[in-house]
Order: sequence, then structure tokens, then C-alpha cells
Amino acid sequence: MAESTPTTDAGAPRLKRALNLWDLVLYGVIVLQPTAPMAIYGVINARGRGHVVTTILIALIAMLFTAIAYGRMARAYPSAGSAFTYVGQEINPALGYITGWSMVMDYMLNPLICMIWCSEASMRFAPGVPFWIWVIFYFLMFTGLNLRGIKTSARINAALATAMGLVVAIFFVAAARYVFGHPHDGLSFFTRPLYDPATFNFGAVLGGTSIAVLTYIGFDGISTLSEEVENPRRNILLATVLTCVVVGFLSAAECYAAQLVWPSSEAFRDNDTAFVDVSTRAAGSWFFGVMNMTLIVANFGSGMAAQLGAARLLYGMGRSNALPKFFGAIDRKRHVPRNSVIFVGVIALIGVACGMTYALGAEMLNFGALIAFMGVNAASFMRYYVHASEKKLSNLIPPVVGFFVCLLLWLNLSRPAQIAGAIWMIVGIAFGVWKTRGFRGALINFELPPEEA
Repeated sequence: MAESTPTTDAGAPRLKRALNLWDLVLYGVIVLQPTAPMAIYGVINARGRGHVVTTILIALIAMLFTAIAYGRMARAYPSAGSAFTYVGQEINPALGYITGWSMVMDYMLNPLICMIWCSEASMRFAPGVPFWIWVIFYFLMFTGLNLRGIKTSARINAALATAMGLVVAIFFVAAARYVFGHPHDGLSFFTRPLYDPATFNFGAVLGGTSIAVLTYIGFDGISTLSEEVENPRRNILLATVLTCVVVGFLSAAECYAAQLVWPSSEAFRDNDTAFVDVSTRAAGSWFFGVMNMTLIVANFGSGMAAQLGAARLLYGMGRSNALPKFFGAIDRKRHVPRNSVIFVGVIALIGVACGMTYALGAEMLNFGALIAFMGVNAASFMRYYVHASEKKLSNLIPPVVGFFVCLLLWLNLSRPAQIAGAIWMIVGIAFGVWKTRGFRGALINFELPPEEA
């Protein structure tokens, strides 16, 4: 078995810079999923009174502010620690630790719920295979592929993006044939998905936008790969913004086509499976199985990529002394944080065994993610405006707007998510108190390894 040693030791292995800009964009698209809005399409439709496309585009604008903050901070700190490093360096080490701990919950839950969803969906194709067999299968796939190394993960991402892109393209063609093959009432038919005067309500659209933000949750995972990127000071910012833009416009186009096929005036039998019903109407009954398989592939890619991001986060916190050195270790042969990859997979298995449901896990994701988003916006504000010699509005407006949008969304989380998130944070803070003997010792060592030429 290959040896693993912390990267802070002299002569120890470091993460390999093997990813280019398009590798990062592919990684980000897979984490967010090309099919991102499909699972929540019916819920947004009901909450936003049919204005799904509008909510997706408003959410895109809101998330772009936070994406810019992530990209700017990655320029200053090309480290695998991501948000916890930015907050710890620019504001306070203890707040950085708290930010990192909230992110751990977010990152841990993503592979867990993807494992649950893929297992349940796979049972529809092979009902004779028990749920637990599928859970173990996906645990081995997620963990095994991530242990193969970062370039292997990049190649898998490209294959998954291609497969999902093909199915999405088929949907667009089928939707176009259906729409132009059936009568409609002129130009207003094509503008209703964006604005329907009969149902538009600003409060309802804002409510739908709070759900539509889920389409973009996960873009921050790009910054956790900073130490494995060619020219990270340039490529992290570009990849983060490009990922949000690509996923945003692709999602808006998917939802626009769906609303032309199935107008919002028609109710769905089940909001949770609304997009599958739309696909079946557009292409026929044969497409039901194709779309179901596509969503399995999407969740497989998202789960695998999320486990990779979680492992990089734990690695960054372990190397910085926020967590035990066990997590800050690199496999000499594959240049991956092997201990952290395996740990994340095992935690996902334990979560399933303890009865975690897909619905609860998905709700809890926002708690940690939005804390991290607020932290990064605050760190960007401190570095590029408060501490800057020249005060520019371009360095003031994006982080301030991004912070308050995320705060508004965080305050409107469901009560179960708030309670579970609060418990997680209490546990993390208690660990910090114990580790530093009442915060009398150093909580985090932010010493970063030198960049390779």
C-alpha cells in the first residue's frame, strides 16, 4: 500500500497541477449537473406560479456575485482550503474554522444523497436487487474512481458531460418537434414562460428563486482544486463564473422548452417527477427510461465530484491543523488525499445506515453552503475594499450584494434544516474549544506550500 504523509513535511508529495480551464469547467458542470433544474422543476413551477425560467435567471444573477468573490479570493490564496482559508486569513482564524466546518456538512451530504438517489433509481431498473447492494455498489464506484487520481476524475467528468449533453440535446429536439407540431396562440405563447400577466406575482417569483438557487449549489467546489490547476490565479475565477453562466443558461433553456411542452396552466400529477412527465409528452413513452437513466448518470457524476471536493476540503483543513493530520495526507503514487476520500465514502455509508433520507439531506445542504457563501463574500469585501488602498465600487458592490442575498436565503431555510445545521455547528465549535483548550492555543496554521513553477 502506498505511503501517505502530510504535505507540510520536508520532501513530501504535493498535489499535481494537471487541470486546465476546461477541465475545471467540466468539473463544475458535473457538480452542478447539466440536468440541474430537472429534479426541482415541478416544485419551482408551483412556487413561482409558472415562472421557472425567470427564477432560474434571477438566481443566476444572484450567484454570479458570489462566484466573482470566490474567483477573486482564489487568486489571492491558490490553496485547497477554499472558503475556510479565505475567511481565516482575511477576517479571523476562528471564523475560518467555523466556515470550514459548515462546508464539511455541505460537502459530506452531497455524495450521501446522490448515493441514496442513484440506489433508489437503480432499483426501478432492477427491482430484484436489494437497496443495500446498490448503496455498496455506488460507494465502491465513487470512492474507487476518486482514488484513481485527478486526471482520471477529469476524464470521467468529460464522459459524463458528453452522455448527459446528448440526452439533453434529444430533449431539445423532441420539444421543438412537439411545440411546432401542435397549435398555439401566437407570440404570447412563447413569452409566457418568462412573464405571464395572468399569474405573475413578485413575491411568488422571489419564493421560487429561493428554490432555484439550488441549481447552482456546488460551484464553490471549483476553488477546492486550486492546487491542481494550471495558472490558478486566472483559471479559478474564469472557471467559477463560466460554470455558473453555462449551467444557468442551459437550465433556463431546458425549463423554457419544458414550459412550452407543458404550459404552467396544466397541473402535474406529481411535482417531484414533473420533468420526466414533460419528457414523456415531448418524445413518447420510450424516453421515460432514458430520462430516468440520465438522472442516475447526473447524480452519479455529482456524487463522485462532490466526494472529490469534500476530500480536498478535509485535506486543506488537515494540512492547516484545523483537523487531525490524518486528513492532511497525500498518496505518493496517485497524488490524491486518499485518507479523506475513503473517510467521506464511509461517512456516506453510515448516513444511509442511520436512516438519512434524500429529502432531509437535500434541505440540509443549503445551511452549510450559504454560510460559506456569506463568508467568502465577507472575505472578498475585507481584502479588496476595506484593506485596499484604493476604494473601488467594483470591489464593494459584488461582495455586499452577494452577502445579503445569501443571508436572506439562509434566514428562510426550513426549520428542520436550521436545527440540524445548528447541532452540526455546535459539535464543530465544541471540537475547536477542546482542541485549543478554550481557544487559548492556535486553532489553524495557514502556512501554504510554495507554488510549483
